[in-house]
Amino acid sequence: MDRLKEIPTQIKNPELVKKRRRQIVDAAVQLFIEKGFHKTTTRQIAKAAGFSIGSLYEYVASKEDVLFLVCDAIHAEVERGVNQAMERTGKGPEALAEAIREYLLVCHRMSDHILLIYQETQSLPPQWRKKVLENEVNITGIFVKVLANLGESKRFPRLDNRTIELMAHNISVLGHMWTFRRWFLARHYSIEDYIELQTEFIMGLPESKKRE
Repeated sequence: MDRLKEIPTQIKNPELVKKRRRQIVDAAVQLFIEKGFHKTTTRQIAKAAGFSIGSLYEYVASKEDVLFLVCDAIHAEVERGVNQAMERTGKGPEALAEAIREYLLVCHRMSDHILLIYQETQSLPPQWRKKVLENEVNITGIFVKVLANLGESKRFPRLDNRTIELMAHNISVLGHMWTFRRWFLARHYSIEDYIELQTEFIMGLPESKKRE
C-alpha cells in the first residue's frame, strides 16, 4: 500500500488504514458499477461501507480518492494473480502460457471492474490519472519480463526489445478485449476457449518470426 501514501488520512495506524480502505473499496466498486461514479455520493459509499460520513473522511479526502483506491485495488489484483502464476512455473514457454492464462482469468472475473476503470479514469485529477496509467504499464512490464526470459528456450528466438514490448502490450490488450467485446465473444467462446486460442496465437508469433 506504499503507493497509496499520498492519499491523505487522519489515522496514524497503517494497518487500520489498509483495512478500512479495503472496506471502502469493496463498497464503492459496486456502487460505481451500478450507479456510475458521478451519480454515487460519498454518503452512499459511507453507508455501504458501514461508516459514518465523518469516519469516511478520516481515510479519504474526496470521492476522487475513493475512485483511485478502486482502480489501484483492481490493478493490484491483476498483478498479484500474474506474479503468482510466474512463481509457480519459473521460466520458459510454460511460464508465458501460465501468465497469460492467469491474466485472462483475472480479467474475466473482474470484467465489470476493468470496464469501470476505462469509463471513469477521466474523472480522476491529473496526479491520480497518471498513476492509473503507470499501473497499466506495470502490468505490461510483467509480461515484458516473461518474454525476455524466453530467449533461454530453444523453441523461441532471442527477441529484440521492440518486439518484446509490442508482444507484452498485445497480451495486455487481450484481457481488455474480453472485457469490451464480451457481449459478442461470450456468445461464441467460453473463457477457456478464449484463453486456449489466444495463447496459441501469442505462442505462435515467435515461430512465425523464426521462419522468416
